Amino acid sequence: MTTTPSPPAFLLDSSVRPLLESLSQLDQIVLLLDRCGRVVWMCDNLGLFCNPPSFVTGESTHDLLIDRAQLHDFAREMLAHGRVAPRTVEIRRGRGTGSVEFSAVLFPGTHPEPLFLVTARPVVAQERAPRRPEPAPEVSLAAILDSSPEAVLTLDPAGLVTYANPAVARLLGCAQEDVVARPLTHLLSGSEEAERVVGSFPGTSDGQTADVTISRDDGSTLCVSVSASPLKLADGTCVGTLAFLRDVTEQRNKAAEVARKNAELESYVHSVSHDLRSPLVSLLGFSRLLRQDHADQLGDSGRHFLDRIEQAGRTMEALINDLLELSRIGETAARKTVVDPRRTLLQLRAELKPRLESQRVELEICERPPLVLCDRIRLYQVFSNLVGNALDHMGPHPKPRIEIDVREEIDAHHITVRDNGRGVDPRHHERIFEIFQSLGPRADGRRGTGVGLAIVKKIAETHGGRVWVESAPGEGACFHLTFPRG
Repeated sequence: MTTTPSPPAFLLDSSVRPLLESLSQLDQIVLLLDRCGRVVWMCDNLGLFCNPPSFVTGESTHDLLIDRAQLHDFAREMLAHGRVAPRTVEIRRGRGTGSVEFSAVLFPGTHPEPLFLVTARPVVAQERAPRRPEPAPEVSLAAILDSSPEAVLTLDPAGLVTYANPAVARLLGCAQEDVVARPLTHLLSGSEEAERVVGSFPGTSDGQTADVTISRDDGSTLCVSVSASPLKLADGTCVGTLAFLRDVTEQRNKAAEVARKNAELESYVHSVSHDLRSPLVSLLGFSRLLRQDHADQLGDSGRHFLDRIEQAGRTMEALINDLLELSRIGETAARKTVVDPRRTLLQLRAELKPRLESQRVELEICERPPLVLCDRIRLYQVFSNLVGNALDHMGPHPKPRIEIDVREEIDAHHITVRDNGRGVDPRHHERIFEIFQSLGPRADGRRGTGVGLAIVKKIAETHGGRVWVESAPGEGACFHLTFPRG
């Protein structure tokens, strides 16, 4: 095997070595090569970077470089120009590779042959910047609306249709080309209400919605919900109307069917209650006559049975009265007026005074409640049923108490009736507002009719409000009810 002779020892004398070692402190890799690419001197750091180097002093650097052709190119460039411009090259590094920024210059001094000083720095891999997503292809607004299942159209200020998507034609039962450039009032013909609603477009408000009944070309009728809002430019100029049409025929038919069944049920309850009242009045009347005229002949056992008959009769009478009242709530619209809740509460406290004293219950009412917009009689029924329910289910307590408050909120008046009684299990919070649902006996041992809270719920709903309860066993109950302010 032919070996490359080591370079002369005089190249590594004391005048050259300090310079090379100083350079190695500035650059991580420093080599001194002859014109054939043989290593004359190398820094100690090279071993750390190459891990370990595959060459030693006096050997060629071709084992260091991946591409032998690069070494010959560098040699020709160094001989021709005396230097190699900085560039990035790949070098062997253990079992892998590494990138270095490489440059070379002619080493100064008098030497038997040219020497080249090579310096290199490892190139630190930088994370690539996240690739910017390709812009989505432009899709026109018309293409988006054409694929929408919702019927969408636009009108000019004169009420003529300037655009209609295919869903409009399917809804109206006509060809799409027959919709554009026609007045919307002609398309929604067959309803004066439709003409009135459409005639108000473009509106000055942010939007409006109305249900209209229309006749299609095939003779069928539809209930259509029309939602419209002004169509404005970027500067706020109104140039027409944007309208959405939705077929709500099925929903309205179902709602009408439910309303019809509710009306039939209320009428039935009203009729049955009246029919039951007549024999009940007779039963209670004859029981009173029996007590007055024949009490001595009945004996203790007979009078006990008579008491039970009268008690059951009074319970039935209370139930009939509650059913009649529940049926009347939906007969007519609530006669809303501005009501002072405090006057109603003072009247109720005076009427309940004997019962409050017998149960030793303190009833606290708000001092200056806001005026409430509602039916005066219905508000009295709300307070009467909620307070009566609290008294019925107070349970044993050393200091029984009922607090009534009325607060004014942003869009509603909020009524709360709070007690410190035995409370209601959360499982029954919804159930107690259903008719004929009563949880346990009342304070006097009798069971309630189970209609009082159902009346409260119906009054709240007919006024556009709602009712709910917050309670837990042994922690009392707080009933909430809202009446809209407007």
